[in-house]
Amino acid sequence: MAKTILIVDDSASMRQLVTFALKDAGYDVIAAVDGKDALGKLNGAKIDMVVTDLNMPNMDGIMLIKQLRSRPSSKFTPVVMLTTESQETKKQEGKLAGASGWIVKPFTPEKLIEVIKKFVK
Repeated sequence: MAKTILIVDDSASMRQLVTFALKDAGYDVIAAVDGKDALGKLNGAKIDMVVTDLNMPNMDGIMLIKQLRSRPSSKFTPVVMLTTESQETKKQEGKLAGASGWIVKPFTPEKLIEVIKKFVK
């Protein structure tokens, strides 16, 4: 059975790019436009990993991670930030919130899959 990955990004083209890369690698994908949308789409769904942008309207990636970590069902779900932010202070903020990893845009689909395979077996 395919593993399910939740993609959260306010950019439609980025969601599409990540979705194509993940589906090509055999993953199921749930896509959301921001953190609020992501939490609504979870609604009891079993997900194996979250890949989220940092800067989004309504609920950013840091707040999404905090919300996920507060829920028993997603407390230990791997969450990787996929963002243009590369400052150490932002990375530290993400780590403190509970981020499992950090990928800086632009990225290659191969790099994304390589990172996902580290967390999802």
